Amino acid sequence: MFGDSIYPLVPGHEIAGIVKEVGSNVQRIKVGDPVGVGTYVNSCRNCEYCNDGVEVQCVKGPVLTFNHIDVDGTVTKGGYSSHIVVHERYCFKIPNNYPLASAAPLLCAGITVYTPMIRYNMNQPGKSLGVIGLGGLGHMAVKFGKAFGLSVTVLSTSTSKKEEALSLLGADNFVVTSDQEQMKGLSKSLDFIIDTASGDHPFDPYLSLLKSAGVYALVGFPSEIKFSPASLSPGMKTFAGSVTGGTKMIQEMIGFCAARKIYPQIEVIPIQYVNEALERLVKKDVKYRFVIDIENTLK
Repeated sequence: MFGDSIYPLVPGHEIAGIVKEVGSNVQRIKVGDPVGVGTYVNSCRNCEYCNDGVEVQCVKGPVLTFNHIDVDGTVTKGGYSSHIVVHERYCFKIPNNYPLASAAPLLCAGITVYTPMIRYNMNQPGKSLGVIGLGGLGHMAVKFGKAFGLSVTVLSTSTSKKEEALSLLGADNFVVTSDQEQMKGLSKSLDFIIDTASGDHPFDPYLSLLKSAGVYALVGFPSEIKFSPASLSPGMKTFAGSVTGGTKMIQEMIGFCAARKIYPQIEVIPIQYVNEALERLVKKDVKYRFVIDIENTLK
């Protein structure tokens, strides 16, 4: 992905499965437990962030789930495999009544939007949220927003996703960002914006939609970020970046999803279909996450 691939490479960092074996010192997890593994599998476990359960911000950097060098010098290998060995600290208990296939996307897509929503108090009923981009991350932002009691507006470049945003995901409003009249009508009306778009896009038009002291959280990765200070400072607005989340918040999010019956929209596929799935992903032909059935199709 970043031009640093170490071969042989085994990708996959939204992983859910059943524990088959545990080491002698494992205390929190037992054989037979449904668990998940997210975007990282190790950290220094000693810095202020690790001590606070925010290992993703480890001062030495978290060890990513695949294509990364672990502390013992080995290369990490991810979830496109029959099994994975992970320290219990980075395994997350999944309630027995929550489907494993639905749990997997929570471990990157879900937590990537949940983290800034909690950090910046985007869980206040009656407040308003704008969601830019309606893909794997964006659709979870809509679901969380509705669960938090927010009024949710999806901001999209075309009308093609209007029906699914309103009918399938339950958004309250849908605005086509290329329509100047619609954008003008939304001016200074949103308390929060979650931006999940990774393609290059202007920021000033979206910042103009925030109320005074509004918060704009960017979780996508455009090639550059550029906006006028006049779009930010006079309105006391906050522009923040965010990635995934710490172990404490990931476990909290899983519990929240189970309690509120929040499930990602997924399409389960056999591993033999991955090349076709990638082609469909490029064409944006997925609603909203492919989940590979490793157990029944990897032979």
